[in-house]
Amino acid sequence: QVQLVESGGGLVQDGDSLRLSCATSNANGADAVGWFRQAPGKEREFVASISWSGMNPFYSDSVKGRFTIFKESATRPVFLQMDSLNVEDTAVYYCALTKKLSCRLGCFGVDDYAYWGQGTQVTVSS
Repeated sequence: QVQLVESGGGLVQDGDSLRLSCATSNANGADAVGWFRQAPGKEREFVASISWSGMNPFYSDSVKGRFTIFKESATRPVFLQMDSLNVEDTAVYYCALTKKLSCRLGCFGVDDYAYWGQGTQVTVSS
């Protein structure tokens, strides 16, 4: 059974940085990993994704230039480096995994990902 565990969330101030980690297990056949977030009262939204091999990073317009998704090897976690955080980034951040081959070239919808972690809270104070 595929398992994903996020870590690294916390309370930071406007302009600070955080690095989220997504550890995976039993991920044979994975094609891509994505990060999503959900703020109170809002729908879950795409943040970033990367192919399982660590290629083809994609970002939402709201985080492009501030966040970096990377994966160093097949056995290492997927990281989301978040810089220049602002209060609009406050949300629960979820890691998700897909076994859809086409997602190696980028998938941005919640329905594209079949496996999800439990989420980690990121709170940015002004």
